[in-house]
Amino acid sequence: MSLRRYLRDRRLPAATLAIALAAGVAQLLLWWFGPAPKTSDFVGPPRSSYTLTDARMTEFNATGQPSFRLQAPHLERREGDDSLYLNSPTFQLPARQAGTPDWQGESLYGWVNKDGSLLKLQGPVTMHRPAFGSTPATEMHTSDVTAWPKENRLETAAPARIVQGASTISGVGMRANLTNKHLELLDDVHSTFMPAKPSR
Repeated sequence: MSLRRYLRDRRLPAATLAIALAAGVAQLLLWWFGPAPKTSDFVGPPRSSYTLTDARMTEFNATGQPSFRLQAPHLERREGDDSLYLNSPTFQLPARQAGTPDWQGESLYGWVNKDGSLLKLQGPVTMHRPAFGSTPATEMHTSDVTAWPKENRLETAAPARIVQGASTISGVGMRANLTNKHLELLDDVHSTFMPAKPSR
């Protein structure tokens, strides 16, 4: 019996064997030429997705000082992503200056990246700081803020309005550094400043 007739009579087993050999060769080529597996920089056991209610968290900077605090009635971490998703978060951004109170704020939604270096506040955002010394209370109204809590700075492309005592300033697009009290409005700026009371 010739090999050709033998294979013809056993077409199905021969085809199965040929496909298995081709798959094995393809897998070997993939292992040989494929990219090296990515190494994970996460230390510790793998974390699964979870949901928390009435969640509170504090993120610390490299010196061990709080860079921000968050509270939310609903916090979610989705599997395969180390970032956090928050509903109706309230937050505190430390002033990092003696005698200066922290900024308090709230937004509709929030998102924090894996290492806590990026915070996105989505929807309407309100921030306020109580009066201290000769500085009156300050309020900031805007939306869709991107913040870098460890650097104590934030920005938005949305309209922003800042009220400090009897003075008001508004514009479209804002950058702020809360540590050195630097505020920049980018477009369509309007302001009202009340004169200082004369000293007696």
